[in-house]
Amino acid sequence: MRWAVWSAMVLCCVARAGAPPSQALDVLRDSAKGFTRADAPRTFEFPRDHGPHPDFRHEWWYMTGNLDSDTGERFGFEVTVFRVGLAPPGSSVGAVSDVGGTTGADAVSAWRTREVYVAHFAITDVARGVFKFSDRYSRGALGLAGARADPMRAWIDDWQVGASKIHARGEGYELTLDVGTLGDPVLNGDHGLSRKSSEPGSASYYYSIPRIAVHGAIARGGAISHVHGLAWLDREWGSGSLGAGERGWDWFAFQLQDGSTLMFYSLRQDHGTRDPNSAGTWVDASGHSRPLSNDQVSIDVIDHWTSPRGGRYPSRWRVRVPSTGLDVEVRPVLADQELATRPRYWEGAVDLRGVQSGRDISGRGYVELVGYGE
Repeated sequence: MRWAVWSAMVLCCVARAGAPPSQALDVLRDSAKGFTRADAPRTFEFPRDHGPHPDFRHEWWYMTGNLDSDTGERFGFEVTVFRVGLAPPGSSVGAVSDVGGTTGADAVSAWRTREVYVAHFAITDVARGVFKFSDRYSRGALGLAGARADPMRAWIDDWQVGASKIHARGEGYELTLDVGTLGDPVLNGDHGLSRKSSEPGSASYYYSIPRIAVHGAIARGGAISHVHGLAWLDREWGSGSLGAGERGWDWFAFQLQDGSTLMFYSLRQDHGTRDPNSAGTWVDASGHSRPLSNDQVSIDVIDHWTSPRGGRYPSRWRVRVPSTGLDVEVRPVLADQELATRPRYWEGAVDLRGVQSGRDISGRGYVELVGYGE
């Protein structure tokens, strides 16, 4: 969902300090209040839908990927930009005088905004056993943060996720990647409508571009590593996603060595069972996609990792998709890939190995785990 989204970090903008995970996720529950709901399939139009959708309360541009350096080192990365609507278009948010109060009370300040932006950046440095993350916040005014459709670009300051470049820096690492051809978007769910529960309004519009070639550089400690690899773009927008009885999700995105990809999100209910609205998408090596329902994907947790900050996360899985012949074991490249944002969540690079229709297969991917942190 990327869901990854969701990333929930958006939540930082509106969640109360100290709120437990279940409350911190309330921004993703249905709360349209003048915003447009994602309640029926729609016709997608590109490049228009690469850009912002201000009629909806929240959306994100989510890019993750696995990289190799010219010297054989392995990295994972996440760069995500979230937009959160504070008031729907056309609503009154009150007059604001400009800075210094030199004009009348009804003057509109250039600082005034109906939306805020959040960005997350994380690097997994496998050889050094290091995971680092940073975040940024900004209002959608004065060019400080924003998004556009053609070419696709979402940014805060000099951080960006775009059709031509990805860039972010913080905690001793700076990532700069040139982006190859985006390719055709894959619509998830019911022709792009992704339902998260049976409750009205608990849905989003969701598409992915699951295999994007990237190359560039990672700077760390004054040294430059030239890197290349595959990225995955997730785009979602809506005005309410989680149902009242859901406390989080596990999101899986796999890029298999034969060119196929798998995305699946497992929605967790309060009592620990998987919500029947959990779903995903399979794209075969020739590029043909098909939706996967909850009962078509089996996920068994093999191991766990306990965060030093509190909370116990799944940390190794067996994933089976009988209709495709896929049966793989999924392992994080590092146990600790937790972002200590609000709410905290685990987002990290993984390796997978197993069989598909009786043949050995391997791959790489990303997993997101939300709602486990305490």
